[in-house]
Amino acid sequence: MQKLNNASAQKRLTIKLIVAAVVILAAAMLLYLFYPQTKQAQQAADIKYTDSLLAMDTYMTFTVYGDNAEKATNEVKALITDCEKSWSVTDENSEISRLNRTGEAVLSLRTKDLLEKAKAYCRYTDGHFDPTIYPLVRAWGFTTGEYRVPASDELEELKKLTGADKLILLDDKAILSEGSMVDLGGVAKGYVGDLAMQTLKQNGIKSALISLGGNVQTLGVKPDGKNWIVGIRSPYDNGLIGKISIGEGCVITSGAYERHFTAEDGTLYGHIISPFTGKPAANGLVSVTIVADTGSKADALSTALFVMGTEEAIRFWKENAGFEVIMLSDDGTLFVSEGIYASFEPLDSKDVKTICEIKR
Repeated sequence: MQKLNNASAQKRLTIKLIVAAVVILAAAMLLYLFYPQTKQAQQAADIKYTDSLLAMDTYMTFTVYGDNAEKATNEVKALITDCEKSWSVTDENSEISRLNRTGEAVLSLRTKDLLEKAKAYCRYTDGHFDPTIYPLVRAWGFTTGEYRVPASDELEELKKLTGADKLILLDDKAILSEGSMVDLGGVAKGYVGDLAMQTLKQNGIKSALISLGGNVQTLGVKPDGKNWIVGIRSPYDNGLIGKISIGEGCVITSGAYERHFTAEDGTLYGHIISPFTGKPAANGLVSVTIVADTGSKADALSTALFVMGTEEAIRFWKENAGFEVIMLSDDGTLFVSEGIYASFEPLDSKDVKTICEIKR
């Protein structure tokens, strides 16, 4: 009986060993078949393509990863060039220029979508972002380079031409009130960045970073799985006041340093105009950075909060979810919202005296 039990146990052990050997062999075969494909896919993802473009009055750079990176980047560049032709206020053949000149214009679907978003952000920010600000921008000379300080009565008359209600959008066209004009400079780069990300995705790209002047937009994470590191520029020089670690998203900064002029009396005037005063915004902020999920949102809000000034901008952030802020005031205080405070790394900058975390 003992011998029978031993033989049975030996038989069961032999079966287990055979099963284990089969499992190991199958796993080895799968690894052999799968590993080359995995390695090949990783090599394709690691292919890096860089390019640049001068468009929309700024220098743009593209860093795209993947075996289709060059084709995808070329499509993005063509897209940006086409959008500039449609939205430029100084190109008499653009849709926006024609709308400003005649007060009525048939629009492409893309331009209509952008104008709808611009009107929505105007309402969302209680008019602090205003797409009909162009009469005031032009009066100060920011589009022509012929800078001047308009008289108060002139500004009061021009302010009457602004407001989202001055722009009416119908099925396929836009109508402006008499004398009103559109300028999409405060949202166009963010919106075209969103379109660029869509184009990259359609080309199978999963990892990319594009910089459209002060607008940085990222797709996915870096090929090594790490977050992107985005620098926050100092408004006073070419240095950085800090850097932030992000995955996929948008980091967009607005400040008077982008375009400005100095009047005869020594006053410096920036290009971001307040729709409420008709003058360049001067509410204590020198730069505003927005971190959000879309470029159009981040672009419009960076302008709006800059116009609001420190206290109102903080209040607006506390009352509205879906974005984070980094704001530098003219006294050297850097305000960083709680959602990104841990991922923000301040740098040793003479421009920052104090760092303050703001919480909801």
